[in-house]
Amino acid sequence: MADVRIEVTRNGSYHVVGPVTVVDHKGNEVVLDGEDIWLCRCGHSETKPFCDGSHRRVGFKGAIADSVELRMKEEPAAE
Repeated sequence: MADVRIEVTRNGSYHVVGPVTVVDHKGNEVVLDGEDIWLCRCGHSETKPFCDGSHRRVGFKGAIADSVELRMKEEPAAE
């Protein structure tokens, strides 16, 4: 099984690392260049579902990043 990692960037996109397949709403496979992609999280990208950096322009604040960090701090360490 291939390893895929999704990183939630602070106030930015989702960084997807690894071999993935993106399929549009009509079932067409989107051709990807490489194994690193950034997916829009702010909703303002002109290239959805991919990030175009619009989050910087609109001042997007990603509450999910803070929630993930908080949850990680609260969870007991794995033994």
